[in-house]
Amino acid sequence: MSTGEISIGLLGGTGEEGRGLALRWARAGARVVIGSRAADRARETAEQLNKILGNDVISYGDNTRAAQSDFVLLSVPFQHAAATLETVLPQIRPGGTLIDATVPVSFDKGRVSYAEPPEGSASEHLRALLRADVRLVGAFKTIPAHSMETLDDELDCDDFVVGDNAEARARVIEAMRGISGLRPVDAGGLEGARVIERMTVLAIGINRRYKIKTARFRVVGL
Repeated sequence: MSTGEISIGLLGGTGEEGRGLALRWARAGARVVIGSRAADRARETAEQLNKILGNDVISYGDNTRAAQSDFVLLSVPFQHAAATLETVLPQIRPGGTLIDATVPVSFDKGRVSYAEPPEGSASEHLRALLRADVRLVGAFKTIPAHSMETLDDELDCDDFVVGDNAEARARVIEAMRGISGLRPVDAGGLEGARVIERMTVLAIGINRRYKIKTARFRVVGL
């Protein structure tokens, strides 16, 4: 499977993380659909990104259109994830793959913490809402949105991929390899999201202490 053979729909693709992923995947040759609750907002974002790329390669629509892609990526804030899934679930293909990039983060008086869902992680919480024929993979949880959207920033980092379905995990990893500077790392079953999502909180804290926006992770010896 080459990157040019896949379609990727971004639910909530008008946010900083969604825009960054759209740019990088479109540059790698994937067919990208920007989704939003409002199709007009998705259109504006697609036009902006296509201008950056110098080509009309990114299409747009509401979230229900984006959900009909080969890979459907959830890039909305975690507090809106369940409601977004409820509206698009009928459009996700049987046997389709949902990529969850959400992290439940809480900010209180300048302090950032992990708002642990009862199931243990955002990905495990969302899995309970899906049909049995939709496969869930957690990815893109530890890469700063600022780094994703800045194409001049070579990512030069790893990203951890988790999921209970080994085939779905492998397909997502293969698709991610088309993104320049990014090395996907197979981190095993979905329970691993409990660790990975907390690593995001760690990265946010590092960013704040060092007054940067681009802290991310690399596994050495692999």
